[in-house]
Amino acid sequence: MSIWELILAFVVVVLMLVALLANVLVLLCFLYSADIRKQVPGLFILNLTFCNLLMTVSSMPLTLAGIIYKSQPGGDQICHAVGFLETFLTTNSMLSMAALSIDRWIAVVFPLSYHSKMRYRDAALILSYTWLHSVSFPIVAASLSWVGFHHLYASCTLYNKRPEDRTQFVIFTGVFHALSFLLSLIILCFTYLKVLKVARFHCKRIDVITMQTLVLLVDIHPSVRERCLEEQKRRRQRATKKISTFIGTFILCFAPYVITRLVELSSVVHISSHWGIISKCLAYSKAVSDPFVYSLLRHQYKKTWKDIINKILKRSSINSSALTESHNRNISQLNE
Repeated sequence: MSIWELILAFVVVVLMLVALLANVLVLLCFLYSADIRKQVPGLFILNLTFCNLLMTVSSMPLTLAGIIYKSQPGGDQICHAVGFLETFLTTNSMLSMAALSIDRWIAVVFPLSYHSKMRYRDAALILSYTWLHSVSFPIVAASLSWVGFHHLYASCTLYNKRPEDRTQFVIFTGVFHALSFLLSLIILCFTYLKVLKVARFHCKRIDVITMQTLVLLVDIHPSVRERCLEEQKRRRQRATKKISTFIGTFILCFAPYVITRLVELSSVVHISSHWGIISKCLAYSKAVSDPFVYSLLRHQYKKTWKDIINKILKRSSINSSALTESHNRNISQLNE
């Protein structure tokens, strides 16, 4: 193995470990907290978490083996099954992010009618559509034998080995990425920009009230006035940072891989295998960033996983103290 392949293999191992730990923690928070389970967005986050976990335990290990051995890991049936799963899970995770953005858009733009427009039944219908949408493409690909081990990405994915099917495969790949990546990106941009517009409008209203209050309070201490202005500035930047993170991570992780897949269809441009694996690793990194972007850095999830950790530490401390008392009791009995 070359130094580049060692680095790429190490990156895949790190992505696997972090993605597994972070997504399991999100799943534990969902199971532990009744408040999280009651919220409608929790269904979308749960679906996204399952997609990331399945991607972590199915596709990433085979990609790691493909980098190390430079050949197809396992038999054809395993590779076809993993390639089917990879296509399904990637599409499902993209659409789950789009569903989360729609939920936020309804909650912010239509707050009074949110509970009537986004109920558990509505969320279940959206998830049903994402599953039907996501499973249709791998079914077509598998039926036409367009799933296999691709040396450029060192993974089991969409791959056409027959030159006579090239035109059909090009059309299929273009439609697939248009209705998965591009559709999800358009929904993300539309919904989050609407949310940002509403957030900025509310910030302006709060800023006007704050400035009027500061003008009226003539005797206010300069340090208090300065803190109010700093909080006003942070409030304006908070919504922009969050929305930039949602859209930015989606583009950064998926766009290089999607563009590489489309460029690959042209026989004119030569693509390095190292870049192919790097673009695949970037797509895998979405399974690492999603738990933090959508869940673990939110206040409710922070409180939940801290409660879980405290409960585990408290239980272990109680058990250790009980063992210590029992040990001391046994020693005292022996001394007697």
